[in-house]
Amino acid sequence: MTQSHNDPQNKPDEAIAVALSYDETPASLAKVTASGKGEVAEQILQLAFSRGVKVRTDSDLAQILSEIEVDCPIPLEAFAAVSEILSYLYRCQEK
Repeated sequence: MTQSHNDPQNKPDEAIAVALSYDETPASLAKVTASGKGEVAEQILQLAFSRGVKVRTDSDLAQILSEIEVDCPIPLEAFAAVSEILSYLYRCQEK
């Protein structure tokens, strides 16, 4: 997830990037595996692009997920949006 807009908590136009991982076991929840703002966000994005990882821009979701500690599951408020993203990624992998 990425964000790039004016936000009172961030510098103007400061990027936010959040990486998620998902274990396909039935009881598993998606969790935050990396998160950063500014230069760290840019590094996360560069790593994703260089490895062919799909990136989605969603400023609201990026803001929510950036508050979650790394290695923690996503909050209930983000389930619907993250489920939609995972569904999109699975469809991309099938092609």
